[in-house]
Amino acid sequence: MKHWRIVLIVAGVLALLGAALGYGTWRKVFGPGPELRTAERVLLIPTGATFDQVVDSLKDAGLVRDEAALRWLARRKKYVSRVKPGRYVIASGTSMNALLNRLRSGEQDPVRVTFTNVRTLPQLAGQVARYVEADSMAMLTAMTDPGLIARLGLRPETMIGLFLPNTYEVWWTERPEAFIERMEREHGRFWNGDRKAKAAALGLSVMEVSTLASIVQAETAKRDEAPMIAGVYLNRLRIGMPLQADPTLKFALGLDSVNRVLDADKRVDSPYNTYTHTGLPPGPINMPEPGYIDAVLNATKHDHLYFCARETLDGYSNFARTYEQHLVNARRYQRALNARGIYR
Repeated sequence: MKHWRIVLIVAGVLALLGAALGYGTWRKVFGPGPELRTAERVLLIPTGATFDQVVDSLKDAGLVRDEAALRWLARRKKYVSRVKPGRYVIASGTSMNALLNRLRSGEQDPVRVTFTNVRTLPQLAGQVARYVEADSMAMLTAMTDPGLIARLGLRPETMIGLFLPNTYEVWWTERPEAFIERMEREHGRFWNGDRKAKAAALGLSVMEVSTLASIVQAETAKRDEAPMIAGVYLNRLRIGMPLQADPTLKFALGLDSVNRVLDADKRVDSPYNTYTHTGLPPGPINMPEPGYIDAVLNATKHDHLYFCARETLDGYSNFARTYEQHLVNARRYQRALNARGIYR
């Protein structure tokens, strides 16, 4: 009897220890995870990352307390050999089980990509690369790939017109080619039947509208005046008058927006010199925002052929029907610049 009593006691102790260990394991796996200093933590798992690299990232992010338990559970869930790259937003207190289920599923969180005030494709590639896994060189290589450009029905000079400044949700792991395909879809959605009909009524293609919109955007930051300036350029196109747009000269010369254009600059040999070439330049001189594209499509109808910045330097323009009146307006503006010591 005494022997059996000892056996029962030992068995009871072992059962209690097993229960305690089992509860401890259960708590590590299913219980609340580490409390973070912030409400959530962003975890980036690069393409080609190994399980050991994931473990290191989780530890660095403070998302795991017990590495041994993590490795044991990962093996049970067959995650060790099935690491999926991505951007994952992990909430504070997420259990180890929920964390591994999320990583194993590959259900990543999108990133919001914003690009504005872009003049060139290298600038665009740099802005986009700030948000995604691909670097700027990979982005630029795709954006300038002749085969891809041809497939899109574009030319190198018009490629920048494919991209519409805005904020988009994309995957952090999005390949450059996939990103461009996404932008192609966004461009197609923007250029609906109504906008295409308006472009056709103006006698312009989609990319010609974008090209003119880029000039209007470079001319004014005043959205309410953009349709009026667009009307001036459309009037010039209709009568075969050179656009004489200073922003296209600055683009050809590599000048920034605050530089003044001199008479000598107007002799530069470039297809973007709209003083010596009639019609539109080969492509957009920046990435026009949708609002400026709509300003061209809904341009104000008038008979003005000239405009010049106001002498008040408030960002608005004086408009003129005749060259003589334009010269009066231009002299007022030049005197205002000279008075402020702005000579180039």
